[in-house]
Amino acid sequence: MDKNLLAQREKQAAKIIVNLNRRKMAGSFVPTAEAVRAEVLSLIPSPARVIRCGSESAGGLGLWAAIAAKPGVTLMDPYAPGLSKEAALDVRRQGLLADVMVASTNAITLDGRLVNLDGTGNRVGAMIFGPTKVILVVGMNKVAWDLDAAYARVRTVAAPANNIRLAEAYGLKNPCLEDGRCHQCMSETKICNIWSVIEGSAVKDRIHVVLVGEDLGF
Repeated sequence: MDKNLLAQREKQAAKIIVNLNRRKMAGSFVPTAEAVRAEVLSLIPSPARVIRCGSESAGGLGLWAAIAAKPGVTLMDPYAPGLSKEAALDVRRQGLLADVMVASTNAITLDGRLVNLDGTGNRVGAMIFGPTKVILVVGMNKVAWDLDAAYARVRTVAAPANNIRLAEAYGLKNPCLEDGRCHQCMSETKICNIWSVIEGSAVKDRIHVVLVGEDLGF
């Protein structure tokens, strides 16, 4: 990455972390994707049960295998090969009582608010209440100026991209698959069902946002 862009992102992240702290959330900055694994592993206690979420930001970093290999840690994986749809759903339900959740956010505002759009709600549900610790791995490409910009980012980038990613596996027939833009549809296979905005944490430092200098996910 260009050193000047990285320096700009680090300065921006410093301000976001101050605002996260004001909202009783924690934050840290790592410059590269390579540094993410060590940072996340350092935040996971042992013993612990960790619920895996469908995060593209975390998925491409080898995080799940590293977490599963940490002594004393049990990875609760609804994406494990061979799991039936019903069994995977049960793992997600059990994940609400996990010790740690590792996921991402669809957007983060400069003043530290977390904006997400979910399909079934297990991801945002666990962010809000359940796991003792929530670790969010967030590329600086997900930073938005304010709430309006965050909503726009989710609709124009994250939602269509996630529909394309999940189309074959879930048999999606949504209009964004045709032209790559959100139609705010009412399709039978719609996966954009639940908006959430986290303004702060009731429990200090329960949510820890790891901001990453490089682009991650969408």
